[in-house]
Amino acid sequence: MISLVGRGLILAALVAAASGSVLGFTAARRGGAALAWTRRLAYLFSGLMVAANLLMEAALLGHDFSVGYVAQVGSRASPLWVTVVSLWSSLEGSILFWGFILGLYTAGTVYFTRRRHEEIMPWVLGVLLACGVFFAFLIAGPANPFLPVANPPMDGPGPNPLLQNHILMVIHPPMLYLGYVGMTVPFAFAAAALFAGRLGPELLKSLRMALLIPWTFLSIGIVLGGWWAYEVLGWGGYWAWDPVENASLLPWLTATAAIHSVMVVERRKILKGWTLTLVLATFLLTILGTFMTRSGIFNSVHSFTQSDIGPTFLAFLALSLIVSVVLLAARIGLLEAEGRLEDPKSRESTFLVNNLLFVMLTFTVLLGTVFPLVVEAVKKVQISVGEPYFNRMAVPLGVAVLFLMGIGPALPWGRVSREKALRSLLPPLAGALGLVAIGMALGGRAGWLSVTLFCAGYTLWVTVDALSLPVRQRLGRDSFGNAVGSLFTQGRRRFGGYVIHLGVVAILIAVAASSTGKVTTETTLRRGGSTTLGPYTLTYLGTETETDSHRRSTIAHVQVSRDGKVVTSLDPRMNHYFTQREPVGTPAVHSTLAQDLYLSVMSIDEGGELLGLRAFINPMVIWIWIGTAILAFGALLSAWPSRRSAMAPARSREPAPAAAEPDPLAGGIA
Repeated sequence: MISLVGRGLILAALVAAASGSVLGFTAARRGGAALAWTRRLAYLFSGLMVAANLLMEAALLGHDFSVGYVAQVGSRASPLWVTVVSLWSSLEGSILFWGFILGLYTAGTVYFTRRRHEEIMPWVLGVLLACGVFFAFLIAGPANPFLPVANPPMDGPGPNPLLQNHILMVIHPPMLYLGYVGMTVPFAFAAAALFAGRLGPELLKSLRMALLIPWTFLSIGIVLGGWWAYEVLGWGGYWAWDPVENASLLPWLTATAAIHSVMVVERRKILKGWTLTLVLATFLLTILGTFMTRSGIFNSVHSFTQSDIGPTFLAFLALSLIVSVVLLAARIGLLEAEGRLEDPKSRESTFLVNNLLFVMLTFTVLLGTVFPLVVEAVKKVQISVGEPYFNRMAVPLGVAVLFLMGIGPALPWGRVSREKALRSLLPPLAGALGLVAIGMALGGRAGWLSVTLFCAGYTLWVTVDALSLPVRQRLGRDSFGNAVGSLFTQGRRRFGGYVIHLGVVAILIAVAASSTGKVTTETTLRRGGSTTLGPYTLTYLGTETETDSHRRSTIAHVQVSRDGKVVTSLDPRMNHYFTQREPVGTPAVHSTLAQDLYLSVMSIDEGGELLGLRAFINPMVIWIWIGTAILAFGALLSAWPSRRSAMAPARSREPAPAAAEPDPLAGGIA
């Protein structure tokens, strides 16, 4: 029964999306009541997708093994939270979940643009629902999770053990999906701008918000993925340039470039076509990344097995690419620049260089990721492009981007004299040299670490100076509390942008420090035996066994001492899932602001007398997670609507392009 109803919901969603898309394009050409019906059909599509996902969750929670997807990933022994997240633990369910997120974004777009952009919205909804047609078709056909099972089993295998080995699986995939799927909305706005042949201030504001929201989710999802790898896989790291990791990084790079480019369009009325090109490229890279993840062409802990949807995704990617190129070629000439680059020393020029570096970095990562596939397809020879290539090619570009994060906001918009440029650019050198000196005093003398600290110190000086400027300006005529409070009520977008920069700087410093300062050892300890790693003494105390409904865990107890004093006790474990033959390890981590002590079990003999242990000291890793929280906070501030915009009357039509109101303090990433 659930299989029949679920398939019916997806087919109805397919019809609603197809009808709505056709009506949307019709309304764009002819106007009339078609737009109202397009909005209704968009809501209907969204509701049907949400209903289909809720139905699948009911089947999973009810252990209805007559449903194909439940028979594939369900298990009566799985804990409740594992059963819930099983929805996105395998191919068909993950595509269904994609439809759920797309439905939410579609409904949100319709709701928050009501009575706005009346001339643009038919194009937006037409494109958005056309994407909905593809994913509804995919769910109804090649990736149908509602296939009935003729002879239902009494139980199922449960999801992949790696996906039920940490609670982060509850939030990491949804965050990544909210980022990936959300890029469909700015793609629809960019395509609509090209169809209409204009990119006015109001549409630009909507495009910026449509970019910023999924960019934030994608940023959090990428870092949570690194945290999951760090806490689950046991190799002591959080990023390995895995092809599927790279697939999530690629659209993030172009989306970041697009957000900066939007700022230039807002301020200087230039780079309109370039901005839309970056937005279209971001969507195409999300489809490419989904193809990499779902087709099984890469061997990765993130990827699924071989499936029939690979060619379907490839066809959709090719069609989207052709439409984007044709649309750009035919309509980009209508987006006339209303200004020009006046000075290579200006902020907009620096932002343009920043954009080009992001594109170069994107191409570098893309080339290293897909090159092995091209060689295998052409020469039938398997090769691999590993971490040395990415570190050698991508790291310098990333450090250059970090430096420009300081250079750009330090410079003013428009023309600037050489003397004023020097007055802006020279003082932050004190921060750059100071951070390098601090790093060397703490033992960080690696070459790339020093270069990164120099660039980070420069950017940190500029960012803190810009953050404190409004407070310093108000202190003479207001209290300190009111001056600080004004950051959250006036110029919140600017303040949030610089907070994002703070988070990014913290993340990049932590990545550089943890990559160059790692200390590791591998040893075998007898019960009661000890080993040393840096300042720590590790003593193996023995093991105990813990049995849950779905697994049996052998837990090793390791006492950690420093200078003869017990610091903590860490309990890395080896988990034996009842439905799997191979055990799955879970490392244990002791985190401080300075460093992590990371223990991973390699082996435990049957009696628990011998422990094979891998131990790491990883400097500053916790600052990656702290920096991400800072970034998310800044993005929330930037996206939060001001009271003025919230109370402003809705616009019925897209206004003609007009110059933006100047803001001498504007800056930051958003």
